[in-house]
Amino acid sequence: MEKTAATIVLSAFLIAGLAWPSASLQQAPPRLKPALLVIDIQNAYLPMMEPKDRGNVTWMINGAIQLFRLFGCPVIRVHHTDPGFGPKPGTKEFDFPEDILVKPDDPQIVKNYPSAFKKTGLEKLLRDRGVNAVFLCGLSATGCVLATYHGARDLDFEAFLVKDALLSPSVVQTGYVEAISETVGYQAMRVMLQNAAR
Repeated sequence: MEKTAATIVLSAFLIAGLAWPSASLQQAPPRLKPALLVIDIQNAYLPMMEPKDRGNVTWMINGAIQLFRLFGCPVIRVHHTDPGFGPKPGTKEFDFPEDILVKPDDPQIVKNYPSAFKKTGLEKLLRDRGVNAVFLCGLSATGCVLATYHGARDLDFEAFLVKDALLSPSVVQTGYVEAISETVGYQAMRVMLQNAAR
């Protein structure tokens, strides 16, 4: 009797174990529908960042922008201002430098907090476009980029930092942020975009 009961229990576990993978294979995860967030790379803040990385980071940010445009994915400008201290919208300090390849018709989010999701329309903008994944570049890796990365994950977006497209006051600190986050290089990002939903 005990042997029969044990056989029945073992059979049930085996059947459940065999059924579980096939059920999970039937429900493939949704394909990525990505957007690029270009965060706070403003004239007011650039002098506070590590200067020796500026050229390489600009090159990578522009490479990411061009890649997103090539695959028809949105590029979103994120600007920071403090209501008391600025920089004030419409000023040179508020703007991105001219060598960053954003366009005036790229959607713009203006934020007052580190996370671009806090008290802004960013989540609605992304949901309205069906976006389920965000790629982040800009500054500061240790501040607003990291806060926005975690804000995205808290709202169930897939979130990735673009490797070598981040600035902070210290190269070492930028490296730490890249090491503890989901970070993708240019080639991996290109493959992900190539296979993304349109």
